[in-house]
Amino acid sequence: MSKNLLACIALLAFTHPAWPLDLADYTLADLTHPYNKDTIYWPTSPSKFELKKLAYGETPGGWFYSANTLCTPEHGGTHFDAPIHFSADGSAVHAVSLERLIAPAVLIDVSAKANADRNYRLTIEDVRAFEGRHGVIAAGTIVLLRTGWSERWPDARAYLGDDTRGDAARLSFPSYGADAARLLVDERGVVLLGIDTASIDYGPSQDFPVHRIAAARDVGGAGESDGTGATAADGFHDICVADDD
Repeated sequence: MSKNLLACIALLAFTHPAWPLDLADYTLADLTHPYNKDTIYWPTSPSKFELKKLAYGETPGGWFYSANTLCTPEHGGTHFDAPIHFSADGSAVHAVSLERLIAPAVLIDVSAKANADRNYRLTIEDVRAFEGRHGVIAAGTIVLLRTGWSERWPDARAYLGDDTRGDAARLSFPSYGADAARLLVDERGVVLLGIDTASIDYGPSQDFPVHRIAAARDVGGAGESDGTGATAADGFHDICVADDD
């Protein structure tokens, strides 16, 4: 049977001592959005993605050479929030262990509920209903939450609920609820919360409880993933290549 291997940030081939991996047995799915002029950023970000060409063409020596410089705020596009984002004692990216970025994963789909309520938050009942069908979520698992919001990319107003630059007070999109996050992080021991919206807290949030709950347990978040590539509810592995906080 073909398995699914989902990449939060990029696809890579590797061999992990505790997890021998034959990529021939997997269907690979890239869950990232590209970085370009259309990339959606958190409204308070001071700039957007910038790519400047340093060289492109034939050199005096007769060979082709291409090089660029790029600049981007942290919180835009498919990105990883390291625990230090909301905890002074949390791990920065370089200190996050690979076991928290390369792990078995589950996909919880609330797209129908989010379609009916764009500020929907994952509930404890949603998690338990998922576990009733697929088994209790094991410690060390990455959780991906699908809301269907990827279909709105790259329309910032449709995706964020408001596209006013410099103002994050009127955002509207679904995400994790605080009680569900506590169940997943504190009781189940998951190692990463992923989402296909702009944040692991829902749009109207002003105090970001899910970020704080996760960071207190040194759990990171992966935001703005392309959820359209995820097809299986369980039985797959996730590779999150992190470059952020």
